[in-house]
Amino acid sequence: MKKHLLLIFVILAAMLPAQMTKKNYDNILRSQNIYEIDAFLRDAHPRDPRRSVLKPRLMDMLRDYIKNAHPADPRVKEMQEKLALLRTRESTKITFEEYTAKIRQKQIEEYKAELQRINSGFYAKKERIDKAETVPVATSQVEADVTMSGLVKSKDYAPAKTAAPTTTVSPAATPTAVKMQAAIASVESEKAEFEMLMNPTVQEHKSQTVKILNALFDNDPTSPETTVLIRNNSNCNMIMRMEGAGNLKYRLAIPAQKENTIVMQKGDYLFTSNVCGATYASQKTVQKALMVSLGSPN
Repeated sequence: MKKHLLLIFVILAAMLPAQMTKKNYDNILRSQNIYEIDAFLRDAHPRDPRRSVLKPRLMDMLRDYIKNAHPADPRVKEMQEKLALLRTRESTKITFEEYTAKIRQKQIEEYKAELQRINSGFYAKKERIDKAETVPVATSQVEADVTMSGLVKSKDYAPAKTAAPTTTVSPAATPTAVKMQAAIASVESEKAEFEMLMNPTVQEHKSQTVKILNALFDNDPTSPETTVLIRNNSNCNMIMRMEGAGNLKYRLAIPAQKENTIVMQKGDYLFTSNVCGATYASQKTVQKALMVSLGSPN
């Protein structure tokens, strides 16, 4: 009998702390805490009306944090990952299958890095031999072979040369019509921006071509910059936007079924794009040459 009473006492003692630590979201609408709002969105019922207020608030808070953060802030990557998830779903909660896939991908990357370290001696020697046998290429030929859509930091952003057509909405327009007109205006604006990026000046084209070549032949691991190649496998033109901490921003235009290269400062970035009407968002750490391939012929 005493053993049974002791067992019941242990179970009750274990349940009491769990009940005490149950989250209370009664005042969540007043919250300005990123982690508290994030936890609510992960725990709340999908039809909870507070979601419509708190999700946009959380996204704005994440953008502000990333914008004002120091480039070396270790939490920037975490905030970028949260923002990437919120762009395509209702919360940052991930399924068990997604979590397992993430762990598997991390293990694959570790094995690849280990193989690269094992073979580094061989590849370093081969690279020195290839460089010794390389024949210089004329500048005009290089410029003809390399196409650069434009590297633009935030301070270099310029408005598109072709202004997007304005859309007039009548007072009696339905919410659906307003959304459709806004979507059309957005598409036209991005189309004009794409055309502007694909037609840089001769001087801009030459400068970016030289910059890419320098980065490709620079094997210094301490270099603050590296190259990112983006492959667009879709049948739609696209603009990839890369946002880092502070005001560090880049954008790169990639035509359908083509690829393009950009030189970026190393760091953590949020990659976003619109591929044939589908939203793409992903957090990436750029510390060495990187290739991103997305979209499929549709």
